[in-house]
Amino acid sequence: MGIISFQGARSKTKKQDETQIKVSDYMTKDLITFSPDQSVMEVIETLIQHKISGGPVVDANNQLLGIISEGDCIKQLNESRYYNMPIEDARVENFMVKDVETIDGNLNIFDAANKFLETKRRRFPILEDGKLVGQISQKDIMKAALRMNGHNWWGK
Repeated sequence: MGIISFQGARSKTKKQDETQIKVSDYMTKDLITFSPDQSVMEVIETLIQHKISGGPVVDANNQLLGIISEGDCIKQLNESRYYNMPIEDARVENFMVKDVETIDGNLNIFDAANKFLETKRRRFPILEDGKLVGQISQKDIMKAALRMNGHNWWGK
């Protein structure tokens, strides 16, 4: 006689649809932004005060112009020391990265994680109709992973 299962009929586990897990669900919407005419010293103070590593640079219409990071600020500090130039005169527009890659807010969170791995970037801005609406960071991806803890990510 074979083994009899007393568990009864099992319902099939539903495979979570990865397309529903979007970047827009986990992106940061309340951003600290900078303007191109701000001083680099103001940026440094803001980065330290808010414990962030960088942020988007936008114009008055919230159009993305670039990103400034800790590394950009350190570069300015180094150059000002080397050339013995006052750092107070340094403006964001001269040190920000202008060629900024963005991510679509509808992108699957796993595809976004892969994009971070491929590009070695720490953050991607998200635009809607040319205006900045949010930003996704590596930390946001990790937060998403923690929130999904226990879910079957790969449909096994």
